[in-house]
Amino acid sequence: MYQILKKTQFSENVFEFRVAAPRMAKKAHAGQFLMVRADETGERVPFTFANWNPNEGWIEFIFMVVGKTTRALAQMNEGDYLRDVTGPLGCPTEIEGDRVTVIGGGVGLAIAYPVARMLCEQGKKVSVIMGARTESLLILTEQFRALPLENLYITTDDGSAGEQGVVTAPLGRICEAGEVDSVFCVGPVPMMKFSALTCEKHNVPVVASLNPIMVDGTGMCGCCRVEVGGETKFACVDGPDFDATKVDWNDLAHRQASYKTEEAASIAHFEEACACQK
Repeated sequence: MYQILKKTQFSENVFEFRVAAPRMAKKAHAGQFLMVRADETGERVPFTFANWNPNEGWIEFIFMVVGKTTRALAQMNEGDYLRDVTGPLGCPTEIEGDRVTVIGGGVGLAIAYPVARMLCEQGKKVSVIMGARTESLLILTEQFRALPLENLYITTDDGSAGEQGVVTAPLGRICEAGEVDSVFCVGPVPMMKFSALTCEKHNVPVVASLNPIMVDGTGMCGCCRVEVGGETKFACVDGPDFDATKVDWNDLAHRQASYKTEEAASIAHFEEACACQK
């Protein structure tokens, strides 16, 4: 049993839990994830580590209410107990180059933050691009501002914060100016797809943290399989980070759409937004 030490609500449907997990906190690395089961009859759901403290013995993860399990989690409060929390799982994030741009979209900002923090601690020159549909969906803004970043860019679809548009606009400018050695991106599939296309156009290496449907998190079920460079990989054990230029984004979007009906509409929206920037 894992006690919820702190519950934070970022917006109507986005929450953060701080959970007591001393052993896990000592082993966690940026980019890795955990599996959560709320109760004995609940399903296992994956969340990426948003933060952790090995000295105080806690880990944090952020989730958006999108289905039955996340709705149940949102009803839990400080002092309640989660039945199971398993991790750390997956491979830690590793990024080459001295000048790195980190892109996070929506709830993907929860993954982007520990990666950006790690890169800053390594002494790299880090720029961050934050993206969301609207200002209320931007999370961890103050935490990003507290990092020793070279630049912080904010984009929103409706222009309610930062510049109006999508993350590929500032990314394209950075690439064209030759101000980046490599890129890390995480967020909705269409955002990562077009970030990869932008980087590929400018011959900039780009890594994407993938979030396919996942059941056991250990490579046994095969639900998280993705096509990378013509080979089948399992995001839970081979990733979640992959060379974004080699990912079959159309295949991934199709698989995601089997469970998320908004995926196709999201891709169409992002294509339209990118076209407007040209």
